[in-house]
Amino acid sequence: MRTSQTYQRGSALWENIQAICIALLLALFIRTFIVQAFKIPSGSMLPTLQIGDHILVNKFIYGVKMPFTGATLIPVSQPEINDIIVFGYPVDPKLDYIKRVIAVAGDEVEIRDKKVFINKSPFVDTHGVFTDPLIHPSTLDNRDNFGPVIVPEDSLFVMGDNRDNSFDGRFWGFVKLDAVRGEAWRIYWSWDLRLPLFSVERLQSIRWNRIGNAVD
Repeated sequence: MRTSQTYQRGSALWENIQAICIALLLALFIRTFIVQAFKIPSGSMLPTLQIGDHILVNKFIYGVKMPFTGATLIPVSQPEINDIIVFGYPVDPKLDYIKRVIAVAGDEVEIRDKKVFINKSPFVDTHGVFTDPLIHPSTLDNRDNFGPVIVPEDSLFVMGDNRDNSFDGRFWGFVKLDAVRGEAWRIYWSWDLRLPLFSVERLQSIRWNRIGNAVD
């Protein structure tokens, strides 16, 4: 015969299970539609983003998207020039890349000796940095001389801020809008990933002055 104490324990357990399920569903909803955490593993966006920056990405800003397909259910806005976006790498969509939008659909993009031109006008490039004084000819690769090309419909042209050390649209093409995960929003943690995880050096590398900073 079930006692009242047994009933109370069963009821409390069921309530705890319900609370956990609700919390998990809420976390999944937030991660899918609102905000998601990412970390920066490479230096392609230096100095804007450091290796080991952990960032929050605003997924809602570009609309509510269908999971897995990327189709927009509720449009809000579209990526604009100079937005820093996270997207599925066109060659392998399972990989997440982060770059800056340089041109949008219909724009003509050309790079001449490291200088970017959009629609035949010099691009006001306040974020790009260069560490290599050498100019690569187009016969070598597309790093310093590229185009002109027209950005296709529903696509973006992106580049890393660390222009001489970024594997970006100059080498693999355009980003489809439905591949965009969201816009980089804020740094919530930062330390040097190159140091051993369980070490004093890793703890000493925490960049307290970056935590909480907006990404722009």
